[in-house]
Amino acid sequence: MERRFSSAGRVVILVASLFFLSRNIFAAPAERLKVTENHRYLQYESGKPFFYLGDTAWELFHKLNREEATKYLTNRAQKGFTVIQATVLAAGDGLTVPNAYGELPFIGKDATRPNEAYFRHVDFIVSKAAELGLVMGMLPSWGNYWASSTAFFTAETARQYGRFLGARYKDKPIIWILGGDHSITNEKERAIVDALAAGLAEGDGGAHLKTFHPIGPGFSSIKLNDAGWLDFNMYQSSHSSRDHDNGLYAEHDYALKPLKPTIDGENRYEQLPVGFHFRGMSGLDRFDDYDVRQSAYWSILAGACGHTYGNNNIWQIYKPALDKANGQDTPVQDQIRAGRLGDPWMGREGGLLGANVPWDEAMDHPGAFQMGFVRRLFESVPFTRLVPDQKIVLNGPLTGGAKIRAARSADGSFAIVYSPRGEGFTLDKSVIHGERLKEIWYDPRYGISYEFHQSDCWGIQTYTPPTNGRGNDWVLLLEDVSRDYPMP
Repeated sequence: MERRFSSAGRVVILVASLFFLSRNIFAAPAERLKVTENHRYLQYESGKPFFYLGDTAWELFHKLNREEATKYLTNRAQKGFTVIQATVLAAGDGLTVPNAYGELPFIGKDATRPNEAYFRHVDFIVSKAAELGLVMGMLPSWGNYWASSTAFFTAETARQYGRFLGARYKDKPIIWILGGDHSITNEKERAIVDALAAGLAEGDGGAHLKTFHPIGPGFSSIKLNDAGWLDFNMYQSSHSSRDHDNGLYAEHDYALKPLKPTIDGENRYEQLPVGFHFRGMSGLDRFDDYDVRQSAYWSILAGACGHTYGNNNIWQIYKPALDKANGQDTPVQDQIRAGRLGDPWMGREGGLLGANVPWDEAMDHPGAFQMGFVRRLFESVPFTRLVPDQKIVLNGPLTGGAKIRAARSADGSFAIVYSPRGEGFTLDKSVIHGERLKEIWYDPRYGISYEFHQSDCWGIQTYTPPTNGRGNDWVLLLEDVSRDYPMP
């Protein structure tokens, strides 16, 4: 944009931008999020349910300029995402490689001296997300900065940094996500994480929820379920194979006490080579939109409070033209040459883990659209009343890739059943209370619903989805007609 104006024009634009930014940073506080009374879901303070539909854009603050960030955030808001997961200090090179404007996060690599210019860019993205109705799932740092013998942070500097971030964004729609693809392994690491959490709370007055993103496959609950600052759990089911039942993670956390919501914060990414195998012909076997749909429905119906989507080209903000400019190596390639990263992480096209589609093209891959259909389905009913209940499935596949998962409302007004392969199943319909029962097929590929029957019978019935086979997943809704829920 600036190339179109004279230097005088740039000054005017800069002043106007700073005014706009300052006005937004100090705007009226966004409505806070809290945990529901049943300790299973999230909601606004007003009581309105909040469906956590995340996208992983870990490198957002680090690699995109403001025009690009606006393009990305607008796209995600239009598709129905509600949370954007991004890290303030990028993995690997976040302290040494500048952002899109040539700025590093700290002056002199000193954790107690944040660089105002760097954080003005973070401010812009956070404010733009808020303007678009998005919540930032903000990681203060990636895990490598606290989870090693040579960690950048100490407990003292982590607390100072947390206090700085908490105060700066106390009035913005934020969920703090600690961790960053690492799990706590010793008391020193736990002390740093606890100190960071304490600093955030001191800075924002406890305004924002906190969770922890572990290494995958893993759980925040293993080390932290009893942590007073952890408002909800997060697991990473990771990217090892197809048909990996991430609902088992939700079941694990659902059974713990104290009761806390839980969510899959990172699972199989669309277009990531299955099991990280991206060399030769094996690199052609990539997770697709069906894989990400299956993981979403499995997880939510097993008790998760929402879901996080990911695309292999977007989490790293893959820019092939930039990576190959003038034949120069990227910062990541530089690290590989220096032996700091293993060659297996490098894809043929210069991106990590086989990334091969520019980030701004990958935004419109089919799985991203279909995540909006997930949200549409669950928001068509009072989803915070959902209770996972496999007992209502009396017959049908209960293991493997075709595994049926089911949940019912606590008040008996509706039930949701997912068949990943379109296989038939038998249900106990008596879980629905009411004089008449409505039956609906929901197509998760296109977000289309088909009411096919109403009756006054609540016995045992077998349902056969309209199509079957891999990629032919279907959702069945059973509803009490008198509730008059909208069609999803």
